[in-house]
This record gives sequence, structure tokens and C-alpha cells, in this order.
Amino acid sequence: MPIEMIGLLGVILMFLLMFLGIPIAISMVVPALLGILYLKDFNTLSTAVETIIWDHSFSYTLSTIPMFVLMGELLYICGISTELFNTFRLWLSKLRGGLGMATIGSSAIFAAASGSSLANTATMGVIASKEMLSAGYDKSLTGGSIAAGGTLGVLIPPSTLFIVYGMMTEQSIGQLLVAGIIPGILLMVLYMLTVYIVVVMKPGMAPFENTKVTWKARFSSLKSTVWIILLFLVVIGGMYLGWFNPTEAAGIGAFATFTIALLRRKLTVPSFIHAMSSTLKTTGFLFAIIIMAFILNYFLTITRVPIMLANFLNGLTLPDFALFGIIILMYVLLGAVMDGLAMVVVTLPIILPLINMMQLDLIWFGVIIVLVMEMGMITPPVGMNCFVLRGSAPSLSLGNIFKGTSLFIIPIIIVIGILYLFPEIALFLPENMY
Repeated sequence: MPIEMIGLLGVILMFLLMFLGIPIAISMVVPALLGILYLKDFNTLSTAVETIIWDHSFSYTLSTIPMFVLMGELLYICGISTELFNTFRLWLSKLRGGLGMATIGSSAIFAAASGSSLANTATMGVIASKEMLSAGYDKSLTGGSIAAGGTLGVLIPPSTLFIVYGMMTEQSIGQLLVAGIIPGILLMVLYMLTVYIVVVMKPGMAPFENTKVTWKARFSSLKSTVWIILLFLVVIGGMYLGWFNPTEAAGIGAFATFTIALLRRKLTVPSFIHAMSSTLKTTGFLFAIIIMAFILNYFLTITRVPIMLANFLNGLTLPDFALFGIIILMYVLLGAVMDGLAMVVVTLPIILPLINMMQLDLIWFGVIIVLVMEMGMITPPVGMNCFVLRGSAPSLSLGNIFKGTSLFIIPIIIVIGILYLFPEIALFLPENMY
């Protein structure tokens, strides 16, 4: 049997295990181990696995992930998310659909410190859903605004997905994190514009608010954003200016968030234990996936599947934009049926040779990958943000949420198109880092 066929059978078995509900890490490593054992021998398998696990488990870069996760957990304890929502609500109250735009805006700011799409969605789901529904907003617009706003958590830094992508592609994590800033702001604006267009076309979906808000109240509310803006400037600004590397930035960010929680008198012993416990669970889950992905990468490399696929697609003599479109379509289809992180770690080893052959910038492509992953988070049947929102806002059905999120797929596609035509939008800040 050709060695490439062994690799393809391994990939098919991996997807089969995933669809059967087997944990992602196990689904990736079982076919890899069986394939290596079949092609080599037990000693080679043992040596390869030991080397891969040892080398990547002791990677200094990996410590960035738990620090950023802890930042998000401590920020949730601080209760800043509620204040952020109120700030945006006051400033946008004069606009029809203001609550929907406030949800997206506050999600973007919260993302600047949480780094988690799911945490972003769960937090805003509790706060925003009650406000929007009590104000008479349509359920689909309510669910769509919250779930779409939550996706900004993986694009606006800090983002754990950028860290995972950087490790797997050996790209600068600092540059990747910074690369997400301008596209993240652009997507936030387009999300808000989507809400505005929808409510202008169908006014019944968002009743106009008659509440009078003074300018004094608006400016007074801005104090709630100071903490996160300072945190963002210290962590991301420090990396941009070259004061410290991403790992040091994550540690400083976690300590700063801990200090903020103390100053706001929100940190108790039980809440701190809960934050640490959640951080350990999330980190363990991510580490298992990352290490198993490297073992799978080794298996795919010795079976030459990535090179075979790259040569096949390159042999079609299609223009680069057509190949890029095929790649995006593949990710869109996979994102509809797979967890976003799993989709990225599984496909990167396969697709990377093709990306290099097309001479695409890997920092820029990292932003594209995150955008496509965002789309997967809000599309059926496995839109994780939608399921998280359903759990935090029981008054919204999955049907309502998926119907609403369909509106926000268009802005993501637009941003991908803009970045393909003008890659400098994503690369300007990374290329000018100190």
C-alpha cells in the first residue's frame, strides 16, 4: 500500500472518531500512533512520541496560554463586562438598534482582555439578552448580536488561537497578536453597521429607545473602560514597543488583572479558587490538543500527505485567488461540523505546504484563519458560540440564535475579501513593531 494512502486512511479515521464524539486530542493521536507503528516500529514510535512531548511540553511559549486564560477569568470576576455594556448603551441610545451595537462594542472591548470567544459570549449573553429582550428586540437579532460579538474574542488580542497558530507555524506570536487589532476593529464596525442596516430595513426588530441620557452620564460612564484600556495598552502596547515578549506580556497582564480585581474589591478566596480551577481546566484541554497535534503532524509528514495535496492543487494550474478560494471554502465547510481549534490544528500541517508554495504571508494567513474560525463559531450545526449562548440565555432558542447569526456571516466574508485585496491592513502594525 502506498505510504500516502496510509496517511489518507489516518486522516479519515481521525475525522470518523471526531464525528463519533471522541475527545479531539484522542481522535488526533490514535490514528497517528497506529500509523507510525505500522510504518516504522515500536522503538521509532516510542522515541518520536517521547521527543515530541518533551520538546513541546517544555516550550517557554506555552506558558503564554495559561496567563492569558487567567486574565480572562479574573476579568470576569471583576464585573467590568456589565459596566462596559452600560457605557456603550448610554453612548448609542439615540440610534435605532443601539442595544445591539452596544453588545458588539462592549464585546470588542471585553475581548481586549479576555482572549476567549466562549467566555465573551457567555458573559454578554447573561447581561445583554435580558436588556435587549426587555426592550422589545427581536430574538433572532438579540441572539445574533451576542454570538457574533463574542467571536471578536479570538481576533482582538490577546487570543489563544493566535498563540497556537504561531507555535504550529513557527511565526512570531507577538506579530500575530498585533496583526489582529485593525481587522478586529474593522469587523466590529461592520457588525455594528449590519445591526443598523437590519433595523432600518425592518424597524420592528428593534424598537426605538426614548430614554433621555445626559452628556454628563455618558462621560461619567467612560470610567468603567479605563481599566481594560490600561490593561490593553500595557500588554499589547508593551509588546508592540518591544518592552517585553509575548510570554512576559501575558505574565504582566495576569498580574495586572489580579491587581485590578483586588483594587475593585471583587476578589474573594472562593472566586479566586474558581478562576484558578477554570484556568487549569482550559489550559489542560488546550495543551493536550497542541501536543497531540504535533504528533499528528509528524505522522502526516512521514506519509507525505501535505506535499501530495499541495502538488495536486498546484498541478491544477489555477490562479492564486482560485486556490485561496478553495482553501477558504474548505475551512468554511469544516468549520460547520468541527470545533474551531480542532479544525485549525488538524488542517494546518496539511495546508501549510500549499500556503508556502503560493508565497502567502503566514502572519496575514493567521488572521484569515481566525476569521474563518469565527465564522465556524456561529454557523450550524456546531456553532459553539450559539450553544454557549443558549446555555447562558435560556429565553433564546437555537433556532433564534442561528437565524440571527446568519446575518453576521456577511461581514466576516467582506473582511476576508478586503484583507485578500489589501493585506497591508493586517500587516501594517506587525511590520512596524519594535
